[in-house]
Amino acid sequence: MSSTSLYLVIALAPLVGAMITGLFGTGFLGRFVGRSAAHCITILGVLVSFIGSVVVLFQVLNGQTFDGTVYIWNAIGDIQIEIGFLIDSLSAMMMVVVTSVSLMVHIYTIGYMADDPGYQRFFSYISLFTFSMLMLVMSNNMLQLFFGWEAVGLVSYLLIGFWFKRPTAIFANMKAFVINRVGDFGFILGIGLLFAYTGSMHYGQVFEQTDKLAALPFPGTDWQLVTVACISLFVGAMGKSAQVPLHSWLPDSMEGPTPISALIHAATMVTAGIFMVARFSPVFELSSTALSFVIVIGAIGALFLGILGVIQNDIKRVVAYSTLSQLGYMTVALGASAYAASVFHLMTHAFFKALLFLAAGSVIIGMHHDQDIRNMGGLRKYMPITWITFLVGTLALVGTPFFAGFYSKEHIIEAAGAANVWGAGFAYYATLIGVFVTSLYSFRVYFLVFHGKERFDTTGHGHVDDHGHADDHGHHGGVPHESPWVVTLPLVLLAIPSVIAGALLIDPMLFGGFFEGSITVLAEHPAMAELAAHWHDWLAYALHGFVTVPFWLMIAGLVVAWYCYMVNPAVPAALRRSLSGVYGLLENKYYADWFNEQVVSRLALGLGRGLWQGGDRGFIDGIVVNGSAKVVGWVAAISRHLQSGFIYHYAFAMIIGIMAFLTFFVLTVH
Repeated sequence: MSSTSLYLVIALAPLVGAMITGLFGTGFLGRFVGRSAAHCITILGVLVSFIGSVVVLFQVLNGQTFDGTVYIWNAIGDIQIEIGFLIDSLSAMMMVVVTSVSLMVHIYTIGYMADDPGYQRFFSYISLFTFSMLMLVMSNNMLQLFFGWEAVGLVSYLLIGFWFKRPTAIFANMKAFVINRVGDFGFILGIGLLFAYTGSMHYGQVFEQTDKLAALPFPGTDWQLVTVACISLFVGAMGKSAQVPLHSWLPDSMEGPTPISALIHAATMVTAGIFMVARFSPVFELSSTALSFVIVIGAIGALFLGILGVIQNDIKRVVAYSTLSQLGYMTVALGASAYAASVFHLMTHAFFKALLFLAAGSVIIGMHHDQDIRNMGGLRKYMPITWITFLVGTLALVGTPFFAGFYSKEHIIEAAGAANVWGAGFAYYATLIGVFVTSLYSFRVYFLVFHGKERFDTTGHGHVDDHGHADDHGHHGGVPHESPWVVTLPLVLLAIPSVIAGALLIDPMLFGGFFEGSITVLAEHPAMAELAAHWHDWLAYALHGFVTVPFWLMIAGLVVAWYCYMVNPAVPAALRRSLSGVYGLLENKYYADWFNEQVVSRLALGLGRGLWQGGDRGFIDGIVVNGSAKVVGWVAAISRHLQSGFIYHYAFAMIIGIMAFLTFFVLTVH
């Protein structure tokens, strides 16, 4: 099989599975594909993509890269609009991460969605989501990137609102869709600017003109053109990767089934913005202003959005706020020009965050679909596999030495300290304090769910919703139980890289030149160079980690969580009463939703009504359409009197016309 054929198989296999299942399993063109066939077809498609992605990764490691056109879709003058692939170390790594996590989610879904009437539809959606993400990471031009970008957003809309009979799910998917459109407006402006001044959509041709871009001012301002383009591109990343202030859609997306929470929040949609900035590193490196903007936004998210996780009681929402915080860490690394560290954390985070989401889903199954951690406790003895895998994911998330998250997160904190862009100092302390916050909310969930007093009802009188599931408001019944093997097997398989991926891959990915040729870093941004100067090996680094400040901040978070939720549970309640103002601020999520709904939405509504009343009805309908009709009617009313039907009237008009013409001719000549 040729390389191009292999790339097409990788990209299209999930699409074929999604089309077969969606068209012939949901009633659209019949119900020929049953439940078993639906998951077999879609899992086979993703498995083919995963195996192909692994083959491609080894080809890239052996020096085989690809940047070429597969199909010319259209041509406008000298500009060709094409479908093409760029296969290098960055895209190959992303392909493996996306397909591996997606494969685990597909297998897990067999158990989690077993009783759902939309079984085939769900498998079609998640397979289509995988295709969209592959098109995004494999593209070699900005137009195809935008296609994958929008396709991911569309399918996420369908997945978040999968249970469309729930008003909360409909609100959540509309919220995600609208907020992402705000970000995408900036994204397409950035693409448009680069295209307008380089004349190309192709990555390579754009990056070859970086010297030209660096010298151009933005028309009418003193700003660099490249600064405006980079900030516009990053606004798109802020929406897709849920950065402040375009972050509020992500916690609400928990209204969708748990498997898509893992798929959206682990390896795919929310990391698309991180991948995009890393891909455009040759352009971002030209603007220190843009890098400062990126690092400050990331630092705010890493710290302040993580704090919101401390007060959440829905197990999935805690993990969602953890995702917001970890995306902030990745964004800080991008702003510090430590793109390799950011993408490395993207990879390790994909494994342990998918593990945590799927383990949370296993807990929800075992608790008969109750998601409130206040109704749990002591589940360790009922759900041993879920317990140990959730613990592994937690240890990786908080940055325990030797676990995958330690190697990636620690280097991001060090990169922030070594960066020389404005805002790096704030980012360093924000990420440092964020270690304590991450440990606090992570171990809070762990202790409340798996240890301590059993707080669940064993009577078995649970309330069941319209989907055959218990609702999400604390109603459940029966003794907790371990989930079936199709649920626990993906947990075990994801736990393995959550432990060993960091130690195995940090040396080649961060300091072995793995991303050479894929990522560009200029000499004036020395963060990664300083990290490389102090690097020895994974073992020495992990052993040194036991004496660093982040490790003891992590231990402090663990101890505080243990004392507050295991030893003396009265402490959180007392703090809540004494700090009621702070708690109210956190409970209202810094009033971001209130601001969006009461200020932004009303301004947008007022602007829309003004454009409708003044622009559409007043100018277009009133003047352009109706006004022109009135003018035509007025002219017709006058000219009607000239059409008398008498020949001598027409002869008289002809004589008057000839006289007027002759008079005009004589006056013109003389």
